[in-house]
Amino acid sequence: MSETRRQQAETADITGQTRERANLTVIEPTVAREDVDSTGRVGAVAYPYRVYDAVVTVNRPIIADRDLEYVVSVDRARRLAVRADVVPETVSRTVDDVLVVPSELTDEQVREKAENALFKWTLRKIAVGSAPDVQFEQSVNAHKLFWIASRPDGDVIVDSVRGTESPLDS
Repeated sequence: MSETRRQQAETADITGQTRERANLTVIEPTVAREDVDSTGRVGAVAYPYRVYDAVVTVNRPIIADRDLEYVVSVDRARRLAVRADVVPETVSRTVDDVLVVPSELTDEQVREKAENALFKWTLRKIAVGSAPDVQFEQSVNAHKLFWIASRPDGDVIVDSVRGTESPLDS
């Protein structure tokens, strides 16, 4: 756990049990923790992301340069860069009973993953004669929350943004 994360995390006393509490910037949930159907407590997992709003400029010698706009989301734990529709709305929130997944990538590695993805996506759209120019208009560091709920037929993990559920494998 990084020193910053260690400073953000503190012990909370909830219903007589010691749990983890963290102050985080999170992607605004569409499914509230309280709305998750559960036969027991609902825990939380906070997954680290960095989302970039980027413009890729392809220089073309005879005709005007072409600008392509992308939103790239880098999953800092699984080391993946994927396309996104928009830069998400974020809020600062204190989350109780949470497991904060540590980032596996440095800021430099995250940027490199995003640049590589942008280059590949651009090559799929148009042919380029030289490396395109990449400009990051903005970036957002945020955690995506997942709710872990107890159910009679087994625990499930609920995506707080999409609302989808998956069985939690033991």
